[in-house]
Amino acid sequence: MESRKLAVVQRYLNGTQKEKIRECGEALGFTVDFFDGPEAARGKVADAEIIFTQFREVLKDAPALKWCASSNAGVDPFLVPGVFASDQAVLTNGAGAYGVTISEHIVMVALMLLRRMGEYQEAAARHEWLGGLGIRSIHGSRVTIMGTGDIGRTTAGTLKAMGASRIVGLNHSGRMPEGAAFDEAARSTEAESYLPETDILILCMPDTPETRGILSRQRISLLPEHGIVINVGRGSAVDQDALRQALTEHRIGGAALDVVVPEPLPAEDPLWETENLILTQHISGNMTLGYTADRSVELFCENLRRYAAGEPLHHVVDRTRGY
Repeated sequence: MESRKLAVVQRYLNGTQKEKIRECGEALGFTVDFFDGPEAARGKVADAEIIFTQFREVLKDAPALKWCASSNAGVDPFLVPGVFASDQAVLTNGAGAYGVTISEHIVMVALMLLRRMGEYQEAAARHEWLGGLGIRSIHGSRVTIMGTGDIGRTTAGTLKAMGASRIVGLNHSGRMPEGAAFDEAARSTEAESYLPETDILILCMPDTPETRGILSRQRISLLPEHGIVINVGRGSAVDQDALRQALTEHRIGGAALDVVVPEPLPAEDPLWETENLILTQHISGNMTLGYTADRSVELFCENLRRYAAGEPLHHVVDRTRGY
């Protein structure tokens, strides 16, 4: 009997991680082929039944595909019409692997803003010794997190352990995630009720029709003067012009954007020069942290065993909802 084909198209896997996938796949009757990127896989995945990848480019060359396991948490690039050669292929995402690394990024930028690190760095560049500037803390802060998936839940637990006084989770349904550290959960449509009493606003939502522009000019205006905004989800969630204006006019306390529109951000974009804004280049997640890649492989192998046993897969993407 001919062996079934599993193609792994990833750039960040080390030898140990590849071996774990190979052992799991072969034990379940799959031949496992590894490719370091879409260029290496071109013309070599036509008979792949499963592809574990971060690259959508390979899918148009895979007419036999039954399951695409995306290692990305956000899969909006995979939902563009024409990406899949086979419309019957199931798509899963990499939810569950990124909570640790992205929550650490959130803590880092939050503390930089609250403790005015930008001003201290600028003073150091001028060789100027500043006196103690007034700072604030995560301890005692009121936090609103828009998005209560793995990233939002992990972040809530981290901030609760650091002494945040109240953490509200906003999502589509308004339901409280089981075992989460939120003090309260509500629908995203109720954001106006919470923003005026939010010290730290965190956005970690996928790109969907209902999340695009969710942090509008009107909602930004509801934040207190000291409030800070952190976006690690998708740039489409934020009215960037309104946010930049609010920062320039000192109507909010600061912001940190790991995601923007467009990406890469053009060199002439005024966001680069905006005061009290931390810009990073969509690096809060990805697989550069070893733990993230380890966890991604664990989750894939767990799903692979479920697939081989005919059991329902975890993290199946609803293409109409976008996650």
